[in-house]
Amino acid sequence: MKNSLFIFCCVLLFAGCQSNTVKHITSQPLDFRLDIGGKAVDLYYLKNKNGFEMAVTNFGARIVELWVPDRNGAFADVVLGHNHIDKYVHYQGERFLGATIGRFGNRIANGKFSLGGETYQLVRNEGANTLHGGSKGFDMVVWDAKQVDGQTLELTYVSKDGEEGFPGTLSVNMTYRLTDSNALEIVHRATTDKHTVLNLTHHSFFNLHGEGNGSINDHVLMIDASAYTPVDSVLIPTGELASVASTPMDFREPTVIGSRVDDDFAQLKLGNGYDHNWVLDRETPSDLELAASVYEPGSGRFMEVFTTEPGIQFYGGNFFTGKEIGKSGKPYGYRESFALETQHFPDSPNQPTFPSTELKPGEEYHHICVYQFSVK
Repeated sequence: MKNSLFIFCCVLLFAGCQSNTVKHITSQPLDFRLDIGGKAVDLYYLKNKNGFEMAVTNFGARIVELWVPDRNGAFADVVLGHNHIDKYVHYQGERFLGATIGRFGNRIANGKFSLGGETYQLVRNEGANTLHGGSKGFDMVVWDAKQVDGQTLELTYVSKDGEEGFPGTLSVNMTYRLTDSNALEIVHRATTDKHTVLNLTHHSFFNLHGEGNGSINDHVLMIDASAYTPVDSVLIPTGELASVASTPMDFREPTVIGSRVDDDFAQLKLGNGYDHNWVLDRETPSDLELAASVYEPGSGRFMEVFTTEPGIQFYGGNFFTGKEIGKSGKPYGYRESFALETQHFPDSPNQPTFPSTELKPGEEYHHICVYQFSVK
């Protein structure tokens, strides 16, 4: 499946998207210029030769806009977001739109873990648990940004020892690159001066109809995983690796997202739908491999996700209510977006059978995620 999909993607042609003169981006730099704690926030633009465009703010290293064509060459912005920095800083509703997540993506039970004989208490920001790095995770800080060229943005951040309770001073380097093969490449690297844990991920919310344009339950999803990590009532993994076979969690063959989301299945009830980590069927420990794909039949937009990570979190937009208004003035409703977050497993520091998220001095954390776009 992996090789055939990759070859298919490489030979697809984009009808009508050869022009590099049309500007689709609507977010303006002045709306994103702000000083936070003595550091300047700004907006940065990337564009490839085929007219794909994206806008990124260094507040939380967030993707603000991402313009992708349909089978007729008509472009749409396929990520949720806001048109003013204030709506990210003083968020109401969803906090993580388009953000880089750290130090630890997903949940840590009771905001606590032990490492090297010491117990660390983190900032708890979701009941008893720590979610996506705490109250001031990497999504809520100002990164240093360097525009390498018209298609590449490099972002760096130094997280001090003890930030949100995590040990070690962590130096993070992240690159967004919009390639001429119509891929969004995200490369994370990090080093530490003290034994720590780390699980970075990217958290764009996608809708291949275009942001704010209705349900994603008609999208067709494939996840190359034979198992997933079941969760308890507060969405912490139980430690089990459960088979997806004969359950609504089986996306090994392309399946319409909404076809089983309301099935009488305990895990779907706990997550209010899909909000789980899948255990990828990897062929190698850390090479870049296909993890998932999403197809939107109406537009023909097709997105593949490649990663070096062992897991992927699929979230189906279950907690949006329609009260949050997006950048184009449209409400963001229930199950009208999805996230595919490449990652190590949730709560790994407390789960000895899960792949390790430990990082030691002298080692380098290296995580690649690629969102490859084409049309059918």
